[in-house]
Amino acid sequence: MPRMRADSRAKKLSGKETLSLMKRLLGRMFKSYGWQIALAIVCILLSSGASVAGNLFMGTILIDGFILPTIHGEPTSFLGIPMDLSTAIFVMIGVYSIGIITAYAYQVLVSIVGQGTQKKIRDELFSHMETLPLSYFDSRTHGDMMSVYTNDIDTLRELISRVMPAILQSLVTMVMAFVMMATLSWALLLVVIAFFFVILTFVLRTSKRSSRYFIGQQRGLGAVNGYIEEMTAGQKVIKVFNHEAATKEGFDVLNDNLCAQTTNAAKSSNIMGPVVNNLSNLQFVVLALVGALLIVGIDAGRIDPNVVNMNPGVIVSFLMLGRQFVMPINQIAMNINMVIMAMAGAQRIFEMMDAPSEKDEGYVLLVNALEDENGNPVESETRTGKWAWKHPHQDGTTTYTWLKGKINLYDVDFSYVPGKRILHNVTLYAEPGQKIAFVGPTGAGKTTITNLLNRFYDIDDGKIRFDDININKIKKSDLRRALGMVLQETNLFTDTVRENIRYGNPEATDEQVVEAAKLANADGFIRMLPNGYDTVLTGAGAGLSQGQRQLLSIARAACANPPALILDEATSSIDSRTEKLVAEGMDAIMKGRTVFVIAHRLSTIQDSDVIMVLEQGEIIERGNHESLLKQKGKYYTLYTGGQVTEE
Repeated sequence: MPRMRADSRAKKLSGKETLSLMKRLLGRMFKSYGWQIALAIVCILLSSGASVAGNLFMGTILIDGFILPTIHGEPTSFLGIPMDLSTAIFVMIGVYSIGIITAYAYQVLVSIVGQGTQKKIRDELFSHMETLPLSYFDSRTHGDMMSVYTNDIDTLRELISRVMPAILQSLVTMVMAFVMMATLSWALLLVVIAFFFVILTFVLRTSKRSSRYFIGQQRGLGAVNGYIEEMTAGQKVIKVFNHEAATKEGFDVLNDNLCAQTTNAAKSSNIMGPVVNNLSNLQFVVLALVGALLIVGIDAGRIDPNVVNMNPGVIVSFLMLGRQFVMPINQIAMNINMVIMAMAGAQRIFEMMDAPSEKDEGYVLLVNALEDENGNPVESETRTGKWAWKHPHQDGTTTYTWLKGKINLYDVDFSYVPGKRILHNVTLYAEPGQKIAFVGPTGAGKTTITNLLNRFYDIDDGKIRFDDININKIKKSDLRRALGMVLQETNLFTDTVRENIRYGNPEATDEQVVEAAKLANADGFIRMLPNGYDTVLTGAGAGLSQGQRQLLSIARAACANPPALILDEATSSIDSRTEKLVAEGMDAIMKGRTVFVIAHRLSTIQDSDVIMVLEQGEIIERGNHESLLKQKGKYYTLYTGGQVTEE
């Protein structure tokens, strides 16, 4: 089933959605780091208080408490308390020291919370991803999913460790500065409030316009990553078909969209800083002018000093407190855009986290078994090489039946997308030990049948039975343990050759790993590697040929020693000489097991007990090699044509 490209169009989050996401994120944070967050908030309050106190000291305290009294020969005081200047300075040094220490402390604390939350979300997200059905991965690009782990989670870390503390500190500073100004002069406070609303109006309008661009930037980044991952994996195909120009054109479309979203977001957000800064400078001038006029009016007797409290110290304090009050608006606005972008990332994270896990109502288990004196299976705790189905019943009893490998499909219908039927009325009978082959053109449904046997997808109608047990009753992990697979696409992991083979059976000994490799005729080339079985493979086995990678996949299946096998073009990447070597090993693996084979080369399936010819999701012919040739139907045409179209 083809993957759907991620939608990179910006979808603006509603206020309710943003609030819900923020509430969910904060809940997770407080649950894991409650005391660290509480302590960080206290430190932010103390740090902001120290900053405001410093401005107050430079204005009303220093000028009105020390400079002017010294000029007029009056006693000096600190906040109305008689004190000399040197003592007051030491007090303020203590206040500033508290500010420095608490600022450092909250930065450390929020870093711990941010990095820790990032780790926990990644851990939980990956654990949940392992429970998702295959259909989830088929409908999304791998690069877009990787972007959730990197870009989206990183925006949350940035939100927690930088943005949220900055917003909180800005709000606290504004509140403290407002309270201080209100106690100093209501007249100058009116000037500050007027500028505040002018700046706030500008910032809100600009932020509203830029928020959708930040969301589009995050989604566009995911789309670009997905495209790059897909094109990187397909470079060989791209070059073989001279598709470089078209590939670049497709990338340019996505990259241009990302560039446009990022540029628009930057233009909208970057304009706020200069405008707010200049408005703050204008406020500075107006405050100084109004304050000076009020002092002149008081000195001239035109203004009652009891109505308007005004002196040089108040003006100096207002000049700094006023700037400290309006400048955080720009800081908050810039960070609000980061909040919006982080919430867009959080939405993608929680969408994956909330994706329903693969459902498994199965209760029939596959267990290791021993044979009692009557030939009946008895469950064994150790690996015996013999398997039985453990079938609990509603009356509390449990029965055991030998695993035989009998697989039947009855009138199976299936579609990946509703309304687009892939399989229709498929019926087949696979007796224990039989080799069943599927042939047919592209899209006939060959691989789809094997996906249904593993319950990667559930059928729309009909029944599939394994040893006369409906596979819906069998626990999926046990069903898949009974159905080993060798896929056309090899998947080798960054680890030693030995561990890649042992992947099929983690309990296998080193001797069993070597035995499996010999069975697949992989032992010879493995021993020629630099470190033999301990050679570390990287880049999905980039240093190996395609045939060697496939041999390791076959060895992995041999190591698993499953009761039944599905070979999906298992020898398609192996040359004719190697194929002959593998044939003996494959025959040994298949001996006594039910085997389903999807074949590219008809020569590999001529000895099959039954060959199923599929076309447009239906079985149109069935029989052995000789009987199908005599029919001179579709199989005859494929055989005389010399190949089967690969699915």
